[in-house]
This record gives sequence, C-alpha cells and structure tokens, in this order.
Amino acid sequence: MSLPSSHPAIGKHSRSGSACPVTDNTHEWRPAQAGDSRSPCPALNTMANHGYIARNGKNLGIWDLISGLKACYNLSTPLAAFLSLGGFFLLRRIRNVSLHEIGEHGRIEHDASLVHNDTSQGRKYAPIAIVRRLVDLLISDAKTGDEAGEGPEFGERRTLMDASDVARARVRREKESPKLDGLHAEIARGEMAIILGMWETRAGKNVGVPVEWMREWIGHERLPKEWRPTHVQGLLDTRKRAASIHAAMDAQRASEASEKSKL
Repeated sequence: MSLPSSHPAIGKHSRSGSACPVTDNTHEWRPAQAGDSRSPCPALNTMANHGYIARNGKNLGIWDLISGLKACYNLSTPLAAFLSLGGFFLLRRIRNVSLHEIGEHGRIEHDASLVHNDTSQGRKYAPIAIVRRLVDLLISDAKTGDEAGEGPEFGERRTLMDASDVARARVRREKESPKLDGLHAEIARGEMAIILGMWETRAGKNVGVPVEWMREWIGHERLPKEWRPTHVQGLLDTRKRAASIHAAMDAQRASEASEKSKL
C-alpha cells in the first residue's frame, strides 16, 4: 500500500492488535515499525506484519502462536500446537516472549538459514536482516529447467519449487555454514515442508510452490496476494514432506560426491 505524499511519517505502532495502525484494515500488511520486535523466522514475522499476532511482536504466549498459526496459515490444531509448545520447550520459557527472544541462537534458530547470515561467534541472537543475494540464490535453485516449462526463460510465475529444489538449496547452505546437529537439521527441513504443503500448486505435470510466492514471503515477509487456503495443513503431511526433503538432500549429496570422484 502506498500513502499520499501529504501523509505524515509513520512512527511506531500505536497499538498491538490485528488492525493495521494506519488504515485500520484487519490483516493488511504493514512492515515492522521502530521499536517492534522481529525474529529470523519469516513465518512469525509475516504473522506480525499482517496482525495475526501482535504487530509489535511482543508479549506472545503459547495460545497467541497457536491461534495465529491456524488463522494465518490454516495449520491444523495438532501442527500449530506442536510448533508452539515445542518452541517454548526449546526456549526453556513458560512466560510470554517477544519475537526477538525466539531468535536466540541454538534454541529454535539455527545456522544455514536460507536467507539470513549465520550467527557470529559470541552473539546470543541471530541476525534478522534478509540477505537479498541469498533470496536470489534460493529462487535460482528452483529455476534449473529440470521440469518442463520451467527455467529462467519462463519467469517466476510459471516456476514451481518442490522438495528437490528445497533440498538443493539446503545442501548449498549447509556446505557454507557450521554443521547442524540432528535436531536443527530436522527443524530446517520442517520449516520448508510446511510451506511446500501449504502452498502446493499444480501447473500441468509440475507440482510445487510458485517461486513468486516464495520470494514474496521469505524475501518480504508478506503473504502472497494470490494465495487462498485450499486445505488444512496437517502434522503427518508435514512429516512426510520433511522426509522427502531429507531423501532428496541425501540424493543431492551422493550425486555431488559421484561427480567429484570423476574429477
């Protein structure tokens, strides 16, 4: 949304509710303002930017996250509860938290993010700045031309990101970063498994998430304008998709090792 030139500068949010503090429209996107709290997680930041949780990203309880995940992304109650309760467990918190606190390094947050730099040694909290170069590389991982009708020449609207594309991106980032332990490797796969299931789209014989949606969400922390919920995203489906990403990563690494051995 653009504002007229005569509109006064927008300062910090005057309230933490779901309505946009400028237009009063419920769930309209507004980026973080001065004094707001944000995390390295695009899913949570998007929820705050759209008012599905407090727009200032502060004083968030377990139920705030459960209800926000269900309302914003159409997740099932078991999946939303698993993510929220599991998150608080890993944070070792009972009281409400801010989004910034959720970014404590090594708790839920992990290195080898698809669009953020790794946490510098000695820093308690992970960086939240989105690295545009990494966003572009992520999108490029889906534009391989492996599927009919895809590739750079077809643009982003007709390119779909699937498990093999996510695996390619994860392998690339994990080679560039400190080694992830088993828990955080699973978290990293699960994050993208949810998105693959939630936004799965079919174009001819190809199935996946439109990369223009991925860029909008992970690069700008904004819900895709064209997306409308078509189903409830559940826990079991997410686990299956995470396993598919894991298998594709193993295949990618084996292929790279085979190519390297030929040199």
